[in-house]
Amino acid sequence: MESVERRWARVLVEYSTAVRAGDVVAIVGGAAAEPLLRAIYVEVVRAGGHPMLLLDMGDYQSELLLHGNDAQLDFVSNIDRFVREEADVFIRVSAATNTRARSDIDPARETRFTQARSGLGTAMMARAAAGELRWSLTLYPTPAYAQDADLSTEEFAELIVRACKLDQDDPVAAWVQLRERQQRLIDWLDGKDQVHLTGPETDLRMSIAGRSWVNSDGRRNFPSGEIFTGPVEGSVDGTVRFSYPVVTKGREIADVRLRFAAGVVVEASATRGEEALIQALDTDEGARRLGEFAFGTNMDLQRFTKTILLDEKIGGTVHMALGAGYPDTGSTNRSAIHWDLICDLRQGGRVTVDGEDFLVDGRFVTENT
Repeated sequence: MESVERRWARVLVEYSTAVRAGDVVAIVGGAAAEPLLRAIYVEVVRAGGHPMLLLDMGDYQSELLLHGNDAQLDFVSNIDRFVREEADVFIRVSAATNTRARSDIDPARETRFTQARSGLGTAMMARAAAGELRWSLTLYPTPAYAQDADLSTEEFAELIVRACKLDQDDPVAAWVQLRERQQRLIDWLDGKDQVHLTGPETDLRMSIAGRSWVNSDGRRNFPSGEIFTGPVEGSVDGTVRFSYPVVTKGREIADVRLRFAAGVVVEASATRGEEALIQALDTDEGARRLGEFAFGTNMDLQRFTKTILLDEKIGGTVHMALGAGYPDTGSTNRSAIHWDLICDLRQGGRVTVDGEDFLVDGRFVTENT
């Protein structure tokens, strides 16, 4: 019987990244994900690619951030450059064993470290938009992620398997079906201009005129299930409260509230982690603008887990990213950060587009018209 890891790897290699003979494939992941990393390596070999496996010992980076001098924080390795600037395919497997490993790092040092690597993210986004890089990010069920989600490791693993559609006879066919559903939503949004969100402590407007929507269908993120675009940079106005905490760089930032004026965050607060929030907003000029606006469509994800790769896909929610936008949406916002925040509109929320209902209480109205 085929193992979950083998099926998982096969979908990542054959569908998500479409590895071809001769492709140089960077496989990066934590040691806790060794069964999946091995399976991906084998599938890349079978596809005729050249696998390059790099173990990510995430906790080690904390030592650099705690004790490194400025020159060490600014140093960017040739390996990191190669993965994002030269490899044909990049498959990353997140497998944290301690999601709070960096909670005692000075946010200013985190900011410096992030700024030094901003060019890598920009290059990766540009290469992906030009079709020069195929990449996919997935997440292996470790006890650390399960604890954050208040689940047993086995329960969390089952959640991942369902969300990735690996429990279905033909996972790829299931992702294609989702792609078709999402494309119908995109077709309805195409050519529209004004988006208006209303909900608990939320009244936010933005323009999407001239922007493209991306159909995220299990390729760049696995699992996926979202459609996203880049708002017109100076158009975002109003207030928004993000329903769920965001866990980033070992810190939990809760009850984030932002006020935008002419596209820029002019007021920001949080009941927990406010210092880290302000530090992130001050990373660079683009950090106070939205680079992404998205709708979650994965109905197999309905509970909050404190893991952004999953939570931003929760069916019926919306999320927005402060910082860098994806060039393939038409976004021109550049930043060293790309920081996703989730707004749950499933109870008492509404999104209208050019005055027409699009999402009401977490339900896509257009699917029933």
